Amino acid sequence: MALGSRIARVLAGALALGLAATQPAYAQPANFEAAFDSTFGTEQRAPQTFEAVYQSGFEQRIALAADGADGRIGVAVLDLATGQEFSVLGDQRFPMASTSKIAIAATFLEGVEKGRWTLSSEFPLLIPVRSKPFSSVKAPVRPGNHLPAHELIELMITRSSNTATDALLAAVGGPQAVNDWMQRAGIEEFQLTRDIATLVRDDGEIDPARSIDLRDSATPRAMTELLAGIYQGRWLNESSRRVIIGAMERCRTGKRRIPALLPAGALVAHKTGSLNNTSSDIAIVNTPDGRAFAVAIYVTGQGTRPAREDRIAQIARAAYAGYDYPNGRTWADASYAGAGEVVAASP
Repeated sequence: MALGSRIARVLAGALALGLAATQPAYAQPANFEAAFDSTFGTEQRAPQTFEAVYQSGFEQRIALAADGADGRIGVAVLDLATGQEFSVLGDQRFPMASTSKIAIAATFLEGVEKGRWTLSSEFPLLIPVRSKPFSSVKAPVRPGNHLPAHELIELMITRSSNTATDALLAAVGGPQAVNDWMQRAGIEEFQLTRDIATLVRDDGEIDPARSIDLRDSATPRAMTELLAGIYQGRWLNESSRRVIIGAMERCRTGKRRIPALLPAGALVAHKTGSLNNTSSDIAIVNTPDGRAFAVAIYVTGQGTRPAREDRIAQIARAAYAGYDYPNGRTWADASYAGAGEVVAASP
């Protein structure tokens, strides 16, 4: 089957579900709203745009990898030098899960820069107390050991510790303080609603593969904007940026996600997220020759968590190929098949 026909098939399948790739120009079918409501049963309709054929091999590879026939898949890729970007459902909301922890860290580090606290300031871990799902607006927690902020940030990002995250979230003033920081940063499509203890306790209320829940959600493009702004120093000083990016480089979760199929010379600073029927990863990826791009990948459905993680890895590989060889020749063509230059996926 010709590549153009395969793209058309992929997008036709997505359109049948009320889903399609995000593009600047679009023609929305007249019956879109009724079709979306009958499919998803939600009052929330994310902006949709439709395009029959992608213009470059780079775009085609990502679109094929992001076929969301078994659930919604959102992708945004942003070149940090040129500003070139590409997205699939990049303006649709997806559950952030633990990828929101980057915004929480940024909010806290702004407070450090303003003298509200220091990286040595100590805060208690907030440990969930057993409670029934949806039994309270906020899940009960109890204070645990006090740890310095720099250790809490390290645990929050490298090991995705929820108790460390809620410690820092409480310190900054809760979810609204993070929303306020994102608004001041100029990032609109982001909303943190609950602390992590509540989010995890009540997980499973809505299937993200079939419905859009604006709570604790962001668009893939909003998350690449966040990464780009941190990388480029728009909001935080160099010391604060190194705290965040350094921890992301040491991330110990998600080895089967963005880093899994990238060549050994790629430096990946990333943060994963996982909830009911959804897996995600956002990253700043540096190529061996010094170029960098931001990528945000949100995958829902696809049957199993390993299947979602494999989809993330495939999309990341396609993105890396396009930015590593923008003239159309990919590192996969040059070295992937049997050359031993790929980092193997790890447990």
